[in-house]
Amino acid sequence: MTAQIWIAILVGVAAIIDDLRRRRIANWIPVAALAGGFGWQIGQHGAWGAVQAISGTAAGFAVFLTFYLLGGMGGGDVKLMAGFGALLGWPGILWAALWTAFIGGVLAVAALAGKAAWRGIRGRNRGNGEKESIPYAPAIALGVWLALVPKG
Repeated sequence: MTAQIWIAILVGVAAIIDDLRRRRIANWIPVAALAGGFGWQIGQHGAWGAVQAISGTAAGFAVFLTFYLLGGMGGGDVKLMAGFGALLGWPGILWAALWTAFIGGVLAVAALAGKAAWRGIRGRNRGNGEKESIPYAPAIALGVWLALVPKG
């Protein structure tokens, strides 16, 4: 396995654990992806790698910024995608975003189905006034990992 894949695995696992436990993604996690991405890109491609990392970071940030501004996603998710953008470059992060959207949709449907089943078991809905959300780091990590799978 390449260093790029190891960085993606380690950062992805850290993000998943943090998001599932605390429902937040600590800032050090996207920073690790950003630093690892810049290091890997520059190590592989020199100055062109820096350009790839910068364009990937911008693309990763832009992909989820709209969802964040509309309140559908947390800032940690946006920063994580930007960090992964440095690692994948702009073409790779767009593939990762497509995979992430697909996986996120599947997770959302599963969460809604599970919630409906739970309501049926309990027989009533006791709301606590908190905004419900789905941890998105698992979808982001899986999307990035699938984008790294060789095509062909």
